Amino acid sequence: MKNRTVYLCALVFILLSAFCAGGLDAQQPPEKKAPDQPAPQPAPPPEKPLSITHHSITLNGRPYPYTATVGTLTVNKTNEQPGARIFFFAYTLDGVKDPSARPITFVFNGGPGSSSVWLHMGAWGPRRVVMTEDGFSVKPPFGLADNDNSLLDVSDLVFIDPVSTGYSRPLAGENKSQFHGIGEDVYSVGEFIRLYITRNERWASPKFVLGESYGTTRAAGLSGFLQGRTFGMYLNGIVLVSSVLDFQTIMFPPGNNISYVLFLPHYTATAWFHKKLEPKLQGKALKDVLKEAEDFALNEYSVALLKGNRLGKEEAERVADKLAAYTGLSREYVKQSNMRIRHDRFVKELLRTNLETVGRLDSRFKGRDEDAAGENYESDPASSAIQGAFATMLNHYVRTELGYKEDLPYAIFGNVYPWNFMSSPEEPESFPGRGRGGFGGLTVNVADVLRRAMSENPFLQVFCANGYYDGATPYFGTEYTFSQMGFNNEFRDRVHMGYYEAGHMMYVHRPSHLKLKADLVEFIKAASGK
Repeated sequence: MKNRTVYLCALVFILLSAFCAGGLDAQQPPEKKAPDQPAPQPAPPPEKPLSITHHSITLNGRPYPYTATVGTLTVNKTNEQPGARIFFFAYTLDGVKDPSARPITFVFNGGPGSSSVWLHMGAWGPRRVVMTEDGFSVKPPFGLADNDNSLLDVSDLVFIDPVSTGYSRPLAGENKSQFHGIGEDVYSVGEFIRLYITRNERWASPKFVLGESYGTTRAAGLSGFLQGRTFGMYLNGIVLVSSVLDFQTIMFPPGNNISYVLFLPHYTATAWFHKKLEPKLQGKALKDVLKEAEDFALNEYSVALLKGNRLGKEEAERVADKLAAYTGLSREYVKQSNMRIRHDRFVKELLRTNLETVGRLDSRFKGRDEDAAGENYESDPASSAIQGAFATMLNHYVRTELGYKEDLPYAIFGNVYPWNFMSSPEEPESFPGRGRGGFGGLTVNVADVLRRAMSENPFLQVFCANGYYDGATPYFGTEYTFSQMGFNNEFRDRVHMGYYEAGHMMYVHRPSHLKLKADLVEFIKAASGK
């Protein structure tokens, strides 16, 4: 009995000890299951060192020594994990005591899928591709020259190649599609801008973004995204070169009459340039002819299209006569087209009797197809005239003068398709977006993003550069888009328009480039408070 009592006491002691030590699972409160954590990702391989070189350029008779910095920055995805490397060219003025007081401008082209080579080597960088006065390439192997129209005298410059263009690429194992869309693109480019500004201590600098073509869509998206609640980065100015914010203005689907109205003045300018207007119009100055065409487009042509088959016979005949006169096309062709002339048909029809086509990006340029009787041209003669020179000189320049060695192909045009036209430029973290766009349904319109940014930031200024011979994003479409932003005209003093007798890339035309440089110097100084 004594042994049994000792045994029971020992057992009780062991159980109590285990309970107090928390050693019995049955007595423990149930464990809270830890939330699922993303699997740790391996660190990306180290970035290549930046290439830093020193140069000097003379602008307006004054030397400007500058530093060129070339390479990549690794940008995060929305989950703050590394996702891609974005390639850039940065040009900063030397000898500046307080760089934060100097404006900085982030520059990109469009596409989507274009690198920054056009604005970099044709417009604003310190070195440019040699071209003729009218914008035609010289004989291969082409050439480089100092760009006496560079903006480096008024602003530091950063040229950005979005993901999958230039040398920019997703990191290994990353799906490239997560960077290819309206919101996705705004996020990655916006993250690059934030990172560059942060690493280079430029938060206090006057800040600008400058985009061309689809780059203007990106710029409008960035205006809202950068100053949103995450970054709080307010811009001083936005430069829109050959703007498209509302894609309805450049498309010709059934039932959309607005594009026919907005393209008409461009048709008039093109016909005037190629001397295809009737004598009483051809003898007038371009701006006078365009004023007439604009008045007709808004006050007669738009009403006729709105009436449709309710249009009376006499009125229809009168409108057809005027439409033929202002387009340089035959009255028969105008009537056969139901008074709706798509741009892809116009470029083929205007000079058909000469067996020639006119350019889309710049209708001053002419080409010749194998089949002159066809409805569409084989390629855009304006694009074909310059691509070889820019591609050759960029590849030469980046390796020899800037010292950046990379064996990847520099993607002048990267493969970014399919492009997600449905994601939101305002809240890129929440893909898909608000159903604002998509070529299969509603069209993309980012004008309201810019309107809200201007409303929230009363100091934000906008400059729009328009080429009369631009058939990709016609100037009258840009005017229309901004006419719909604020019916009280509250942004009148903050939206500035510039017009040039050239095309989509008006800077390849020497006289237009000179005028555009002067306009932007004035704009940047005023928007910076200088």
